[in-house]
Amino acid sequence: MTTVKIYHNPRCSKSREALSLLQERELNPIIINYLQKPPSLYSLQKLQALLGLTAMEMLRGAEEAFSHIEKLNDPSDDDILAVVMEYPILLQRPIVVCQNKAVIARPAKLLLDILSE
Repeated sequence: MTTVKIYHNPRCSKSREALSLLQERELNPIIINYLQKPPSLYSLQKLQALLGLTAMEMLRGAEEAFSHIEKLNDPSDDDILAVVMEYPILLQRPIVVCQNKAVIARPAKLLLDILSE
């Protein structure tokens, strides 16, 4: 059986849609409530690699906490991810991981691409 994980924010409608889509397909994903238990730097680096994005592309720029990123002088990806560890609300959501692939499932149907591979 394929292991599927979802980095989930239960207050986010897009995250709830993605979780519902996974459950409709009877995948029973591992639900990671990243706001309650922020991911480690290693986990964020691994997510970044699976997504194939820069750290900045993984962020929600409209969040108030984004000001902490803007204060950094020429930040590296690890500098940015360190801020995400402190302010996990900055992380795009939902992120769905399946096998060696990940996607920011906005819209939720984007997660179908990694499930079908």
